[in-house]
Amino acid sequence: MNEPLPIRPPRERKPDWIRVKAPTSHGFNETRQLMRRLNLATVCEEAACPNIGECWTKKHATVMILGDTCTRACAFCNVKTGMPRAVDLTEPQHVADAAAELGLTHIVVTSVDRDDLKDGGASQFVKVIEALRRTTPTTTIEILTPDFRNKADSAIEAIVAARPDVYNHNLETVPRLYPTIRPGARYYASLRLLEQVKTLDPSIFTKSGVMVGLGEERMEVHQVMDDMRSAGIDFLTMGQYLQPTPKHAKVAEFVTPQAFAAYGAIARAKGFLLVAATPLTRSSYHAGDDFERMRAAREAQLKAGRAPA
Repeated sequence: MNEPLPIRPPRERKPDWIRVKAPTSHGFNETRQLMRRLNLATVCEEAACPNIGECWTKKHATVMILGDTCTRACAFCNVKTGMPRAVDLTEPQHVADAAAELGLTHIVVTSVDRDDLKDGGASQFVKVIEALRRTTPTTTIEILTPDFRNKADSAIEAIVAARPDVYNHNLETVPRLYPTIRPGARYYASLRLLEQVKTLDPSIFTKSGVMVGLGEERMEVHQVMDDMRSAGIDFLTMGQYLQPTPKHAKVAEFVTPQAFAAYGAIARAKGFLLVAATPLTRSSYHAGDDFERMRAAREAQLKAGRAPA
């Protein structure tokens, strides 16, 4: 007698506020073709960002340098893990060419973790910044780096010396969840990295993001905010974690828009220069507009005779 097949539990249905339309626009296809032609990876695709349709339609793409293969395997991330290929020496100019062709006034550049490289890939960030300054000198530059584990001091010094406009490094989650969600990283090392950027060059905006819905407690999120402010972080982004595949960490909770609004209000009260907290917020979502808002907020502080917080 045949055993009955096991019943597969139904997948949890996403709430209405987290759904997005599939990308179909002409602008989306043009952006994708440009990335293919210049042999560039994007975190928009590799991390399965839900906002890719909206951003690529506007010809906004977050370039991911140093290949599409990461040396770590975080439980939340959809980027593939393995042994990366050799660093592409033509990549910095390709990034600059993409910024020029897309007409970007603001660009976000991120990367996979490259623990296999002596400097963790910091020199490639520097070369990208230099290529952008040569090719599109009016484009403001935002970088989203890994933690440069065991290489942080020299790596950060080199990148800060190249003077990006915004330095972003995401804390991702609360310290308690690091062993399961971000096992290759250390919470306080990431905080120190951002604090070091501010110490080396206070004029560079610093930015960090966290995901919610992974099982964190509300007071733990508040403590992360306090830790960020102690490190001088200017801009906080908060978004809903979405499980990219069944092998990744499960969604513990779909946080409501009302709860995000409450988090945002608390963060602003704690003194962040700018806060973006919605279910679909991601590190580079509306990054150009947010940069202008952050710059205006700092100018307002200075005109009011107050030093930046």
